[in-house]
Amino acid sequence: MSSEAVPKPWHREPWPWILMAGPAIVVVAGIVTTVLAVTSSDGMVADDYYKQGLTINRVIERDARARSLGITAQVTFNEERDGVRVMLASNAPLPGALKLRIIAARRDADQAIELRHAGPALYEGRLTPPRGTHWRLALEDAAGTWRVTGKSPSPLGEGRGEGGGEGLSITLGSAD
Repeated sequence: MSSEAVPKPWHREPWPWILMAGPAIVVVAGIVTTVLAVTSSDGMVADDYYKQGLTINRVIERDARARSLGITAQVTFNEERDGVRVMLASNAPLPGALKLRIIAARRDADQAIELRHAGPALYEGRLTPPRGTHWRLALEDAAGTWRVTGKSPSPLGEGRGEGGGEGLSITLGSAD
């Protein structure tokens, strides 16, 4: 008598399951991706990205205009860091007022100071003493037609500035 091996049913064999696992995983991943795409936001940073791009071009134009006018500024903070004085040099007529923006790494610490004309090429203003962190400074005319920028060499809230008893002094813009 011969004993033939009785074949197992297909669902008891490992190979069909191994072959079906790949497409089944892809179908599940597709469903998960579809659910995530439908239920979450599209992740767009801004709805008006085109307008923001145009604004960047205007900012670059303002920097170039300041260079073409030969505008430079010496910004000096007093020792208490609650007063600021700006000496402005320019090949163009000087404006009646300036705006100084102090831009911190943390958005809640930013400040905008209105500077009043206090003498020939001299502007002064008051501010809240900045906390000890590095800052970027942006000085512009009231109309916003030009802008010069710079960075603080050390935290504005710490240490002593250049020049002994005076406060911190920072040069903005360049004469090139």
